[in-house]
This record gives sequence, C-alpha cells and structure tokens, in this order.
Amino acid sequence: MPTINDLKKSNFLTRHDCGRGILVTIRGYEQQNVAKEGAPEDMKYALNFNEVEKPLILNSTNGQIIAQITKSDDFDNWIGKQIVLYDEPNISFGGKLVGGIRVRAPRIPPAAPAPGQPPPVSAPKQVLAEPPTVADDVPF
Repeated sequence: MPTINDLKKSNFLTRHDCGRGILVTIRGYEQQNVAKEGAPEDMKYALNFNEVEKPLILNSTNGQIIAQITKSDDFDNWIGKQIVLYDEPNISFGGKLVGGIRVRAPRIPPAAPAPGQPPPVSAPKQVLAEPPTVADDVPF
C-alpha cells in the first residue's frame, strides 16, 4: 500500500528505504553533489552497496560507527565489509526529531560446532539469594 513517503523521490537512501534494517556490503565510495537543483554545489561522500542501488550519504556519526565496526578509518578498508542500515527515529536536526539512517554491525550467529564435536557447554547460571539493592532512586 503506498504511503506519503512514496511521493518523495530521492536519489539517495532514506530512512524509509531501510525500515527495521537491511544488511548491505560496501562496494565503494564516491563524492556526490547533494545540493538541490539551482543551489551551489555541496559535495558529500556517499557509500555504494552491492545489495541496493541508491547510495548512502555519509555523515560524521555513521562514518565513526563504520570505522569502529571495520576497525579502520580508511574508506578503502571498508570495501567488502557488511553493515546494517536501519531507520532510527531519535535523530535530531535543527532542534527537531526528524529521524534518519543509522548503521550497526551485523549480528553474528553463534558458530556451529565442527562435525564430530560436542556442542559448547554454557556456564551455569548464578542464582542470587536475594535481589541486589540499588542505591539509585530514579524510577526509570
């Protein structure tokens, strides 16, 4: 079913394109002009992915997160790495909550034991005699 977001066409990924999350592989990067038609040129870095056609305009926060995920601040080392893009409604701009795209590391499923190996044994759960006391009286 179409929504109001379908009326807005963008050459770049939007938060509505990502939904709860999409797993993507970084194919490369380039500088793109993000200025509106008739406005002075505004060049920003954009990431391209194997799985989606539209690029992601890279902001400082997402760049720092990707650098942590890949353990490198060099864009060339990001190529071939996977990240998850998702809609984060709590992003503010100009003092207003506008939402946007955030990135995170993919969740890695636990490795299956090698053939002929027993499954891993989990540590026994610790049972406390009484619940711990909390010195903080904040109700949330």
